[in-house]
Amino acid sequence: MGLFGSKPLYTPAYKVKGDEVAVFDTSKGTIVVRLDGEGAPIHVANFCELAEKGFYDGLTFHRYEPGFVIQGGDPSGNGTGGPGYCIHEEYTTNPHNSHEDGALAMARASDPNSAGSQFYFCLGPQHFLDKGYTVFGQTIEGLDTIAALRKGDVINSITIEHRA
Repeated sequence: MGLFGSKPLYTPAYKVKGDEVAVFDTSKGTIVVRLDGEGAPIHVANFCELAEKGFYDGLTFHRYEPGFVIQGGDPSGNGTGGPGYCIHEEYTTNPHNSHEDGALAMARASDPNSAGSQFYFCLGPQHFLDKGYTVFGQTIEGLDTIAALRKGDVINSITIEHRA
């Protein structure tokens, strides 16, 4: 999942409450994801910060692999960009790190601590990724939208809501 290489590790200032839900407004429809602030607090905090700053607004999905993943979150649009920093991996500590259908996870380069802004949705279970990539959310609405996404489709916005 090629990214941009090694940058300083970043600690998000966002304080995870544990009830975060990400609402993706895409050119193909809406996706709602329950974020896992307990299992992946750094990833959730980082994602919420980026979403609330509007970082993802207008970006495209730059990678589509049928039956595998749809990937977005790269400001350069080709799989090489990010926010200018990296976050610490959490796949070794997250008890819920399971790449189920509709799982939301962070892409990274070969360095385990190289994730930044690029994320992917699983198109079906991808459990061989469990020991190498951090899952930080699970789709609760919009699996049909995820299935319809293709390379070039647009992320209009991502809104963070708080739901019990």
